[in-house]
Amino acid sequence: MNILIIDGQGGGLGRQLVTAVKEKYSEAYILAVGTNSAATNAMLKAGADQAATGENSVAVAARRADVIMGPIGIVIADSMLGEITPRMALAVGQSAAKRILIPVNFCDNIVVGVTETSMVKNVQNAVDLLGKILG
Repeated sequence: MNILIIDGQGGGLGRQLVTAVKEKYSEAYILAVGTNSAATNAMLKAGADQAATGENSVAVAARRADVIMGPIGIVIADSMLGEITPRMALAVGQSAAKRILIPVNFCDNIVVGVTETSMVKNVQNAVDLLGKILG
């Protein structure tokens, strides 16, 4: 199972996702793609099997992934303070992969109906959902 984790800015959420997925599903292959080198390095240090940076890396990796995980902004062009390009959002949105998106009410994108929970709890919920997908 190829899991793509995408994050930007400092890579804090991506780092948490990589750590949590590796702890629960050590056999899962994780490709981490950061929108910048800081995010990529954070996810690589957390234990990603492979990592890359930038727009084209997101586009290529999204085509090969079975599951894509990351903040909801990865499907919204110009989100995350402009780090998500329209091409990145399109690649994630058009991917045949299952998407597990973590709600982050930031950068003018507010998800109605989502309860206020900690990022740690959101990451755990995402990993639990990944388990259902993995079977």
